[in-house]
Amino acid sequence: MGASSHASTAGKYYVPEPSKWPLVGSFSLLLLAFGAVGTMNKLGWAWWVLGAGFAVLLYMLFGWFGDVIKESEGRLYGKNVDTSFRWSMSWFIFSEVMFFAAFFGALGFARMHSVPDLSSIDSKLLWPNFAGSWPTTGPYIDSPFTPMGAWGIPAINTLLLLLSGVWLTLSHHALIANNRSKAIFWLAITILFGVVFLALQVYEYIHAYRDLNLKLTSGIFGSTFFMLTGFHGFHVTVGAIMLAVVLVRLMRGHFTAQNHFAFEAAAWYWHFVDVVWLGLFVVVYLL
Repeated sequence: MGASSHASTAGKYYVPEPSKWPLVGSFSLLLLAFGAVGTMNKLGWAWWVLGAGFAVLLYMLFGWFGDVIKESEGRLYGKNVDTSFRWSMSWFIFSEVMFFAAFFGALGFARMHSVPDLSSIDSKLLWPNFAGSWPTTGPYIDSPFTPMGAWGIPAINTLLLLLSGVWLTLSHHALIANNRSKAIFWLAITILFGVVFLALQVYEYIHAYRDLNLKLTSGIFGSTFFMLTGFHGFHVTVGAIMLAVVLVRLMRGHFTAQNHFAFEAAAWYWHFVDVVWLGLFVVVYLL
C-alpha cells in the first residue's frame, strides 16, 4: 500500500509496513543480557558485548523513533492513532507507578515490619544488641553511617523539580497559544533544571560515600536509599532526554497548537517524575 492510501482521514487507522526494529531491539536485549552476566562474572569479553548491546539499542531507538516522527510529520496519523498513543502512554506511566510502588513497599515493609521484628523479644537470643530503630544497617552489618539530611541537597532538588514542572507547563501553554519562541525558552529552562538536579544528585552520592560512610553496602538502609533515589535519577535522565528530543523537534517546527502529542507525552512523564520525587523526599529523607 502506498503512503497516499495511509493518509490521515476520519475513521481510518494507519497501519505501518512490516518493521525490522522489534527484531533489532530483541537482538540488543540479547547482547545486553549476555554482556551484563559476563560483566558480573568478570569475564574479559563481557564489556565489549555490553557496549555492543547499548550501541544496537541506541541504533534501534534512533531508527524506530525516527520512523514514527516521519510518519507523524507526513500526517499519516488520525484521531484513532492519537487515541492509541494516549492510552499507550497512560499504561506505560501506570507501569512505572507500579515499579516505584514495589520499591516503596519494600522500604515500608523493612521499616515497619522486618526491622522491628528483628529486635523483638523472640529475636533477642540471636541479636541481643540490636535496637531495631531506623535508620539501621540491620543486625548483620556493623558499619556506622550518617543518614542524608533532608534540608540540604534533597530540599534544593525538590525545589528544582517543582519549578521545572512549572516551566514545562508554561512552555505547553505557550505552544497552545502559538508562541513558539516562548515555548522553546521555557522548555530549555525545564531541561536545564533537570540537568542541575542530576548534577546535584551525583554530588550527593559522592558526599554520601566519602563523608557519611553511606554506601550501597550499608545494609537495608543503604540498599533502599540508593535503590529508590538511583532509579529515580535514571528516570529523570530518561525524562530529560525525552524533553531534549521534543525541544529539537519544537525548534524545527514539528508541532502545532493542535497536534503536539509527543510534547504532551514527555510532559506527562516529567510530571510523574516530579510526583515520585515528592514521595521520595518525604519517605526517604524526612521520615
